[in-house]
Amino acid sequence: MADEPLVLGIETSCDETGVGIVRGQTLLADAVASSVDEHARFGGVVPEVASRAHLEEMVPTIDRACHEAGVALRDLDAIAVTAGPGLAGSLLVGVAAAKALAVALGKPIYGVNHLASHVAVDIVEHGPLPEPAMALLVSGGHSSLLLVPDVTDDVRSLGSTMDDAAGEAFDKVARVLGLPFPGGPHIDRVARDGDTVAIDFPRGLTSRRDLERHRFDFSFSGLKTAVARWVESRQRSGEPVPVADVAASFQEAVVDVLTRKAVLACREHDVEHLLIGGGVAANTRLRALAEERCVKAGVMLRVPRPGLCTDNGAMVAALGAQLVSRGREPSDLGLPTDSSMPVTTVLA
Repeated sequence: MADEPLVLGIETSCDETGVGIVRGQTLLADAVASSVDEHARFGGVVPEVASRAHLEEMVPTIDRACHEAGVALRDLDAIAVTAGPGLAGSLLVGVAAAKALAVALGKPIYGVNHLASHVAVDIVEHGPLPEPAMALLVSGGHSSLLLVPDVTDDVRSLGSTMDDAAGEAFDKVARVLGLPFPGGPHIDRVARDGDTVAIDFPRGLTSRRDLERHRFDFSFSGLKTAVARWVESRQRSGEPVPVADVAASFQEAVVDVLTRKAVLACREHDVEHLLIGGGVAANTRLRALAEERCVKAGVMLRVPRPGLCTDNGAMVAALGAQLVSRGREPSDLGLPTDSSMPVTTVLA
C-alpha cells in the first residue's frame, strides 16, 4: 500500500553491514555485505576490522538496497538504525550514516534495539506479531528469552545468558574440533552424520535448584569446557576424536536447553506463540526440536527463514516501520549509541 511507511534500516552491530527497505509489513530489499571472511583468520570478530569494513561498504550497500527496492532515497518516510547493543565502533558507523541521511533528506530517525529488531523481522515473513508473543533470541552475543506484549514499546526480559551465549559456544567448540569460523554452520553440517546421544554432555542451569533461581536463564560455559576436556582426554590417550559425534552431542545439549526453557516460559506465561530469532535460529536441529516440542505443548512456532535470522538491515527497517505506523516519537538527532543497551529499551 502506498500509504504505508517506507523505511530504510541500517544494521552495523557486528560484522554485517545490512541495509533493508520495508514498506509497512512488506520487505522490498535486504542488502548485506559481510566481513566474516576477513575475521576468519583470527578465529573471531576483530572490532577494528569490522568498523573499517562498515565504512567501506555503507554507501554501496545503501545503493544496492535502493536499486533492489526500486526506490529513491527521497521517497523514504524514515530512517531506522541499530543504536545498540553491539560493538561500539561498528554501531558508531551505522548511526553516523543514519544521521547523515536523516539530515540530508529531512527525515525522522529511529535508533532501535538490535534484539527487538530480531523479533520484528518475522513480521515481514509471517505477518503481524501476536500480542503477547514469546521470543527466544539466540546468536553469537545473546541468548535471551523475552515476553513481548508490544515489540515497539513493551519487551520484557525473562532470562538471558549468564556467561557464553549459544553462538559463542558454537564458535569455541568448533575451534576445539578444528572446524572453521564461524562455527555454527559447520557444527550443524558435521552433526548430521553424528549421534546425538553418543556423549552425555551437561545441560546448564536445568537442575531443580537451578530452575528455582535461574528458571529462564542460560549458561553454556560449562558445556563448552566439558567438550574441550572430553576432546583433550581422547587426544592425550591417542584415541581418534569422533568429530561428528562430539558435534551432534554438543549441539543437542544446547538446543535441548534452549527449547525446553522456551516452551516452559510459554506454558507458565500462558503465551500461545513462540518466535525464535538470531543467527543460531538458522540451526536445523534447533528448528526441528522446537517444532516437535511446540506441537506437543500446543504452541504455535514462528521462525523466519535463515537469511532473516542472521544480522540484517531488513529487521531494523521492519521495526522502524512498526514504530512509524504506531505513531511512536522518533529519536533525537543527537541519539547516542549504547553497546550494552538493555533489551527493554526498544527505542533510543
